[in-house]
Amino acid sequence: MDYKRTNAPTNTVTQNVMDLCDDTDNIYESVAIIAKRANQIGADLKSELSKKLQEFASTNDNLDEVFENREQIEISRYYEKLPKPTLIATQEFREGKIYFRNPAKDNDEVDL
Repeated sequence: MDYKRTNAPTNTVTQNVMDLCDDTDNIYESVAIIAKRANQIGADLKSELSKKLQEFASTNDNLDEVFENREQIEISRYYEKLPKPTLIATQEFREGKIYFRNPAKDNDEVDL
C-alpha cells in the first residue's frame, strides 16, 4: 500500500473515541484492530526503509571512512516526516479501508 499518499494528519489529533466504536460496538475491539493494523504498517515502512538504506551500506568497516551521504539523509528525513503508523491506521479505520472480522462473533451467529 502507498502510505505516502495517505491523508492522515502528521501531528497527533484528539479523537472522539465514541466515533471509533460505530462499526464494532466495542471501543476495545476497535483499538485492538487499529493497533494490529498499525503494527502491519510499521513493519512495512521499516522493511521499505531498510531496503532503501541497504543500497548505501558499505562493506568497509573502517571508522575513518565514515561520511554523510546526502541521499541517505534525505530518505531518512522523508520517512521521519510521514505520519505515524497509528495515525495512518486510525484514518484507514475511520474511512472503512480495514477489513476485520471477529471469529467469536461469527461462531455465535452460526450457532443460532
